[in-house]
Amino acid sequence: MTGKIYELQGYAIALDKVIFLTRVFAAEEGEGFQFNIRFSSDLMLAPKFATRPEADLQRSLLIKALNGT
Repeated sequence: MTGKIYELQGYAIALDKVIFLTRVFAAEEGEGFQFNIRFSSDLMLAPKFATRPEADLQRSLLIKALNGT
């Protein structure tokens, strides 16, 4: 594997397979905040965080990692 890997909440994300990120939004049923990551194989990962600042930070760090590839 030649692509870079990013770790988020125990998941290893192949950065060259990420095709779309959503904005941070409130998760259903008061489960905190989340954003969605869509992959080229039509899979989706929806990490959830307790607070909006934590979700914003993790999304920003993922974007920086994506821009570095």
